[in-house]
Amino acid sequence: MRGTMPRILLVEDEAAIAETVVYALRADGLAVSHCLSAGDALRLAGTEGFDLAILDVGLPDMGGFALCRELRRERDLPVIFLTAQAAEADRVLGLEIGADDYVAKPFSLRELVARVRVVLRRTQAPAPEGFRCVAGFEHDTEGHRIRYRGRVLDLTRYEYGLLAQLLHRPGAVLSRAQLMDRVWGDALDSGDRTIDTHIKTLRAKLRTVDADTPDPIRTHRGLGYSLVVD
Repeated sequence: MRGTMPRILLVEDEAAIAETVVYALRADGLAVSHCLSAGDALRLAGTEGFDLAILDVGLPDMGGFALCRELRRERDLPVIFLTAQAAEADRVLGLEIGADDYVAKPFSLRELVARVRVVLRRTQAPAPEGFRCVAGFEHDTEGHRIRYRGRVLDLTRYEYGLLAQLLHRPGAVLSRAQLMDRVWGDALDSGDRTIDTHIKTLRAKLRTVDADTPDPIRTHRGLGYSLVVD
């Protein structure tokens, strides 16, 4: 995280809501930039760096979900969605594209600030040199090594890639499409079954290390996978 004041991008077209959110976040020691439209947000994000984005789903020029995809083309930016609709379909779609959290209007400002802090702690904690501890794992990103319960795992390239992606966003649901894009890249002959097969072999290797601990990889039916955070 840059400096001592995390930077938040708020994209909300209702001025009254935006003013109260900006005030609450700044009062909690966060730097906030507010945009009324997706277009303004994309232009600002192109010149400035942010630690987290809060996006209204119902923006006038581009939906919040589409804006999320555009913002994440350059980097894996943590996102919290705001919506006036609490429909399950919207929540599922938000989680499927990798939302870190989802808040339905009307919402408590204190709760929103607390959720922002939780996401920042989870996704932006500085990684020390060597192994970084995450949910029972220790990840050496430079050395491409992962320890589980103190033992270095013997992983294939794709098993490592899958687990590394889950460790990078602990608790967040990553869809099969996201995992395919980030781990397999241009391997056009691969598909969802490939991911499921590698998750199965990865789970088997984790069980050989610790068969008594519940499976740390959680399956979300119709969505994807996440790493369980205690």
